[in-house]
Amino acid sequence: MTQTKLEDTPRIERLIVMAERLIAALESDIAELKNGHTAALRTNDPEIQTLSALYGREALGFDPRLAQSAPPSLRQRFIAITAKFREVLQLHARMIARVKNASEGLVRAIASEVERMHAPTRTYGPRLDVTPKSSGAMVFNKVV
Repeated sequence: MTQTKLEDTPRIERLIVMAERLIAALESDIAELKNGHTAALRTNDPEIQTLSALYGREALGFDPRLAQSAPPSLRQRFIAITAKFREVLQLHARMIARVKNASEGLVRAIASEVERMHAPTRTYGPRLDVTPKSSGAMVFNKVV
């Protein structure tokens, strides 16, 4: 059983290091999203995406019994970093959803305004038999 502990320690430490790097990237993204800067998100970096995929594969094949057989200090670090990673990941997902909802709402509002501007004015007179056609445009540029 001592041999098993020695084999599991590097794997647990690798997961901890990867989680710490991912947490740093996610916290950086959260700060950028709070400031309204969506262009400089670190999670769009190919290195972070590769790290994320590697972490996912490593975590998928991880048996929780390995953490139970690890030394207590390593096990505590692993549990703490895993909890923090989940917390930061959930906050990041909420921030991304807010930005997505806001941008989609903006596009819908612009499209609705374009439709309203192109709609014929309604009068109290008799109704026209012709229904107005949709512009089909999502964005309308008044310059053109």
